[in-house]
Amino acid sequence: MSTFDGSGIDKVLAAAVEDRAVPHVAAIAADRDGVFYEGAAGERVTGGGEPVSTSTHFRIMSMTKMVATTAALQQVEQGRLDLDAPVEEYVPQFAELQVLDGFDGDTPRLRAPASRATVKHLLTHTSGLSYWFWNADLARYESLTGLPNVVPGDMAAFGAPLVADPGTRFEYGINTDWLGRVVEAVAGTTLDVVVKENITGPLGMDDTMFALDDARQQNKTPVHAKGEDGQWASIGNVLPDDPAWWAGGHGLHSTPRDYVRFERALLRGGELDGARILSQETVDAAFSDQLDGVPFPTEIVTADPATTDTLHLGPGWTWGYGLLLNTADVPGRRRAWSGAWAGLFNTHFWIDRTTGICASIYTNSLPFITEHEAWKLYGDFEEALYGSLG
Repeated sequence: MSTFDGSGIDKVLAAAVEDRAVPHVAAIAADRDGVFYEGAAGERVTGGGEPVSTSTHFRIMSMTKMVATTAALQQVEQGRLDLDAPVEEYVPQFAELQVLDGFDGDTPRLRAPASRATVKHLLTHTSGLSYWFWNADLARYESLTGLPNVVPGDMAAFGAPLVADPGTRFEYGINTDWLGRVVEAVAGTTLDVVVKENITGPLGMDDTMFALDDARQQNKTPVHAKGEDGQWASIGNVLPDDPAWWAGGHGLHSTPRDYVRFERALLRGGELDGARILSQETVDAAFSDQLDGVPFPTEIVTADPATTDTLHLGPGWTWGYGLLLNTADVPGRRRAWSGAWAGLFNTHFWIDRTTGICASIYTNSLPFITEHEAWKLYGDFEEALYGSLG
C-alpha cells in the first residue's frame, strides 16, 4: 500500500461532520500485513474541543456480537459446545420462553414454541428472539408488561418471549446475549474473562473490554443525538457501566485501532502475529451461508425511530456465524462473501477476504443508520476507500 492516497477518504469524513450528518467520525482500514489508513474528524465530545481519533474509546454495541460468536466457536472447536444442541441443555432457563402470538386487547397471547431452539439458531438469529426496536409486537409486549429490554443490564430482560418459532425466520435480536450465557456455562467462568483470556488477550487488544477503568473512561466518547436546533449534543452514557451481566450482544468498548486487530485476525483465517483464535475451517464457516434455507429479509422496519432507522438492504444478503454476508459483489465496494456488521451507536465494520482488506468506521450517535446521515457515510467511506485502492 506504499502508493495509497487516503486524501479522498479524509474529505468524506470531514464533509460528514461539516454537514452535521454525524457528530464526529473515526475510520481505519487494514490488510493482512497492517493498518494502511487512519482518519478522523470532529470532536470526541461536541463542544469539548478535543479531537476524536482512532485511539478514542467507543461503545461498539453489536460489533460485540462477532467477538462473543468467536468465543462460542472456540468452545465448539474444543469439543465443549454442540451447535445442534438445544440452548436449554446449557442454560435451562431458556426452556421457559414462549412465543408471543399476538394480543387479546392489551393482553399478550403466548404459546409454547413448535420446536426447541439450538445453539446454532442463536448464532444465526433464527431462534425467534428479537429486539424491541425492530419488532413492534415485542415493543408493545415490553410496554404492556414493564419487562425491561437489554439496555439497562437487568437479568429480567432474559424473560422476553420469542416472536417466531425457532428455525422459521431471521429475526435480529438478543440471541447473542443468550449465547454469552451459553459460553459462560460451558467455559465455567464469566464472559469478560473468556473474552480476555481467549481473544483480546492473545490478540493484544488491551483497549477492548466490557468495563473501562478510570483512565479509559476519560478517553471515551459519549453517545450524541441531535437537538431540536439540529445540533449534535452529548446525551451521556445511555448504558450502565455496572450491568448485572456482561452482554455478548452489545457490551464491549473498543478503539478503532484495537478492533481492527480482531478484524485482521479473521481476514488472516483466524491468526494474527502468531496468536490463533480460530481455525481456518471455522473462519470459512463463519463467512458461509448458515441460514439453512431461512430467507434473509430485504429490509427490517423500525419499531422505534428514535433508536434506529429502517434497515434497507435489498436482495442478495445472508447470514453466517455472527456476520452479515453479501452474496454478490457490491459495485465499487466490497466483493462477494465479505463479512460485516455494525453497532447501534453507528459503528460499522466489514472484512473483504477477496480484496484482502478490512475496515471500520465509528461514531457514537443515535438514531442508528439514519438513511441520509450515518448510513450514507458508511457507503461514502467504503466507495472512497475502494477508489483509493486503484
